[in-house]
Amino acid sequence: MTKAQLIETMSQRAKISKRAAGIALNTFVESITNALRSGDKVALVGFGTFSISKRKARTARNPRTGETIEVPAKRAPKFKAGRDLKNAVK
Repeated sequence: MTKAQLIETMSQRAKISKRAAGIALNTFVESITNALRSGDKVALVGFGTFSISKRKARTARNPRTGETIEVPAKRAPKFKAGRDLKNAVK
């Protein structure tokens, strides 16, 4: 499902305009992004939890040349599905 398809579905199910659904979806995504950027967790009961995973610096190998390279430490977004979502997908 694409973002446009999601906006279409939201507008139909909530009986609102596509513009309002687009604004709502963009606000939702921006809110989660800002919370993760500031180091907070976002937990939506039944759906899942968005959080930040800290990855340590490591040494990797280029498979093409065999050369070793240093991969710097970084923060990466992570999502863990909630129980209700897992059961709905089964």
